[in-house]
Order: sequence, then structure tokens, then C-alpha cells
Amino acid sequence: QVQLVESGGGLVQPGGSLTLSCVASTSGRIFSTYTMGWYRQAPGKQRVFVARISGGGATTYADSAKGRFTISRDNVKSTVYLQMNSLKPEDTAVYSCKISQLGIWGQGTLVTVSS
Repeated sequence: QVQLVESGGGLVQPGGSLTLSCVASTSGRIFSTYTMGWYRQAPGKQRVFVARISGGGATTYADSAKGRFTISRDNVKSTVYLQMNSLKPEDTAVYSCKISQLGIWGQGTLVTVSS
């Protein structure tokens, strides 16, 4: 079964930036067929959608992410990225990636936005 491993989380000050990565344990050729999504779960809240990118590169964003976050992918590296700028305290959450077609999740990476 394909596994996903996220990285790049950490503590950042408000207004700062972070880039999250999610690597899939599959070949780039197969990875390129997956639609990949980023989701987040804030403390005490349900997990919500953040951004999605299709195999062809089409992107979709939650309203909270538009203009600040950018999702991208590198099929050669079987990796999807989430570039996050202008971070706010309300962006604090565990961020997880997902293969949409398979319903496979990574373990998540914690992002904390605080001064």
C-alpha cells in the first residue's frame, strides 16, 4: 500500500512562511495519476480541506487559503508541496496530505503560528 510522509511543520511567527512536503512511496509515473490534497485539523476542531491538485496540475483552494497558500507537485519526486505565506495564528493545525482516489492519509505535520 502506498504510504505518505509529511514534513516541514514547525513553529513560525505570524506573518511568516512555511513549506510543507508530502512524499508518496510510489513511482513518479503512478504518482502523477493521483489527485493530491492537503487538509488541516486545528485543536478541538474537525479536519477541513485546504487545497487540492490534480494529476494534470489543476488546483483548488479553500477560501481560507486563497491568495496565501500555493499547492504544487513534483511527479519525478512523487512529492506534493504546500507553500504557506502570511501565516496567521488561526492557521495552527496538524496538516495532512491525502491521495484522493485511494483515501490514503499521511500521519500529519504540526504547524504552530505564534509569537
